Amino acid sequence: MNAFSRLTTAVSLAYLLPLVAHAGEVEVLHWWTSGGEKRAADTLQQLVEEKGHSWKDFAVAGGGGEAAMTVLKTRAVSGKPPAAAQIKGPDIQEWGELGLLTDLNGVAEQQGWDELLPEQVARVMKYEGDYVAVPVNVHRVNWLWINPQVFAEAGATAPTTLDEFFAAAEKLKAAGFIPLAHGGQPWQDSTVFEDLVFSVLGAEGFHKAFVEQDEATLTGPKMVEAFAALKRLRGYIDANAAGRDWNAATGLVINGKAGMQVMGDWAKSEWSAAGKVAGKDYQCLPFPGTQGSFAYNIDSLAMFRLSDEDNRKAQADLAETVMSPQFQAFFNLNKGSIPVRLDQDMSAFDACAQSSMADFKEAAGNGGLQPSLAHGMAASSYVQGAVFDVVTNFFNDPQGDPQRAAQQLAAAIKAVQ
Repeated sequence: MNAFSRLTTAVSLAYLLPLVAHAGEVEVLHWWTSGGEKRAADTLQQLVEEKGHSWKDFAVAGGGGEAAMTVLKTRAVSGKPPAAAQIKGPDIQEWGELGLLTDLNGVAEQQGWDELLPEQVARVMKYEGDYVAVPVNVHRVNWLWINPQVFAEAGATAPTTLDEFFAAAEKLKAAGFIPLAHGGQPWQDSTVFEDLVFSVLGAEGFHKAFVEQDEATLTGPKMVEAFAALKRLRGYIDANAAGRDWNAATGLVINGKAGMQVMGDWAKSEWSAAGKVAGKDYQCLPFPGTQGSFAYNIDSLAMFRLSDEDNRKAQADLAETVMSPQFQAFFNLNKGSIPVRLDQDMSAFDACAQSSMADFKEAAGNGGLQPSLAHGMAASSYVQGAVFDVVTNFFNDPQGDPQRAAQQLAAAIKAVQ
């Protein structure tokens, strides 16, 4: 029996989450729709229903969440927002400014969120000092996933630098494998790009570029170098990448058709769903050149104002459930991410997750913990969209000029600030 099975066997959901006197309904908008993600979302639904409430699932497919946000805006404008929606980063502040979010201070005080959460996480969950969202997990974005069997057949070595990354890609290509599995979607293109920026510019340069949006950094020689690396990388993906979902790209690595994938740790959920073992069937490595740093993406559920008292109780119970150690374990073991609680027991987690948690805590103290731009944590959705446009246009232009792309990046960001 594996660690997850032991954990689920040891925990009685009925005991942990007794029925409440008044049942309410929680409608939850999210985009946890791939195999491993869906199992994680189903766990949350089960826990909420164990409390006697009804769960109205509002799943909108699309790994980056763009489609879900479009639907949410339509619902909010019509005055019918869901009880909870998967919103993160600066977007939480934008919804807070509209006066549509409810505070969760009562639940937060009862559970001691200020003590349980890293300061960086707690700050993102608040609007004007009030908790308005509950964090579900912490994802690391700067991961490189490799299939060691494919590497062995190609005579390639797991890379720790960008030079080694391209050397491995060349060997994989020569051996007839797809060197880098990729899905040609804007958010995936920018995920690869930001990892290259992290590698080339370092944590300080990454922060200046994407958080401070410093023009000199955005147009500087290191950013040009990052774009040049992206152009070079483009030559190692297959011709069918356009429009491919991220989990389909992960499948190419799992099935031995490709050697590597650059993706956040939600990719691990696909490996787990396929019955693969971390450290044996696959390897998770910090993206070459970003060792000691951590680009984070935090999934969170923002809570909207509700008029019905029973539904508000259900909403509060949802927030409490999300922060419970039991759910943090259940969800993150399925999702591939790590818990947000600093006191979480990590013994049931695999080597990738344990390494991720250790690196997360270390990076929080050394300046290496940085918010992901590609995943909506570093800047507004407008800045993110501007970056997506520039990066994807460059990525798909064989004649793209790195110097010009850096200038376009700065100009596009400035236009939406």
